[in-house]
Amino acid sequence: MTSDAPDAAPAFVGVIEAVDAFTGGFGRLLAWLFIPLVGGLTWEVAARYVFNAPTLWAFDLTYMLYGTIFMLGASYALLKGAHIRTDMLWEKFSDRTKGKIDTLAYVLFFFPAMIMLFSTSIDDAIYSFSINEKSEQTAWRPVIWPFKSVIPLTALLLLIQGTSELLKSVHAWRTGRIYRPTEKIEV
Repeated sequence: MTSDAPDAAPAFVGVIEAVDAFTGGFGRLLAWLFIPLVGGLTWEVAARYVFNAPTLWAFDLTYMLYGTIFMLGASYALLKGAHIRTDMLWEKFSDRTKGKIDTLAYVLFFFPAMIMLFSTSIDDAIYSFSINEKSEQTAWRPVIWPFKSVIPLTALLLLIQGTSELLKSVHAWRTGRIYRPTEKIEV
């Protein structure tokens, strides 16, 4: 058990710690996709403006990589508490009230929305794979099923991290203490 939740059951703590470790590792691994994103953009700028020879592939590569980073990074943002809240109201609530609100929001809104997103997007991803769908955006026409597969994968990752966040909110509701305070992220 962690010092953050001394009265939580070991299984409860184990699930939270395992899910948070998985999401944290996945987020750090995902960050490596910024290297090919920046590389592709740099190559395109140099090719276009220095050599007057734009590429066929850079546009597709960059929107697919950026979209992938944005979508798959959502579960990491959930772990870090980086999603939008109305802080001027939220900060005035007790930890128990925050836990109650979060628990109800996860059960009534978050999980149904993620299940719906997963169930509707998985069929599109499977169909795209089955026909080896290609992008119509540029003359390069790369296969697009890996990009379409990001949507159900994002929903699945959010469901996994959402389970940890639900357990943390139940803990706060039950004990009146936040399981583990998240980083204060301000933009």
